[in-house]
Amino acid sequence: MSEQHYREIITKAVCGKGRKYSKTTHTICPQHKPTSILGCWVINHRYDAVRKGDSIQIKGTYDINVWYSYEKNTKTDVATNTVSYHESIPLKMRPDELITDELDVIARSTKQPHTLEALIAENGTDVNVEVEKEFAAEVVGETKVCVLVHPDKEDAHYQDVKWSEEVSDQELKDSIDPKFLERRPPREFGGRKRGERGERGERGERDRFEHSERDRFEHHDRDRDRDKDRDHQKEEKFEDKKS
Repeated sequence: MSEQHYREIITKAVCGKGRKYSKTTHTICPQHKPTSILGCWVINHRYDAVRKGDSIQIKGTYDINVWYSYEKNTKTDVATNTVSYHESIPLKMRPDELITDELDVIARSTKQPHTLEALIAENGTDVNVEVEKEFAAEVVGETKVCVLVHPDKEDAHYQDVKWSEEVSDQELKDSIDPKFLERRPPREFGGRKRGERGERGERGERDRFEHSERDRFEHHDRDRDRDKDRDHQKEEKFEDKKS
């Protein structure tokens, strides 16, 4: 059995965790006296998190929208209220493994605030909204760990890479000629230059057009002469009949 090798390295790792679930009841004051609650939703959730001692302090806000009817269910309206909250998440720390006091706080909402229940209050004018939410927090700091080293091993992700065929993005960018499309070959098939071929092509089109126009006028002149001869013959026949 080969001898195992270990090394101590300094890296960032999770050194503390916490989680908290909470329910909060908010009182919304609509503009009109509500008859019934038609719906309620929570939007625009925003929050910030900071570490304070062995806990994470979260301060945030969200908007509560209550859709209700009034005047004996003949009209409806939406009451909107922005509420703020403060949550303290206790942490389970591993302080002995930290080698620095500089810590990063990671807090995320594992369950976004949403309405559990919305009821008309006992006074008949307000609406009580119960909201639930859940947060998870982590503290990341520098620590020293001991890892097992395999000098002869290679990461499986790189085993099948053909390094001779690998090209970096910078090398590929440098190999591209940006003026490639601007260059034109000096000659085409048959040894003719592009300019000469273009000029000859234009001259040929112009000659064909002039020839077709000339033929059209010649046909027109022949048709006109034929019509004149036909009219002259009709006149002669008419004169012969008169005589």
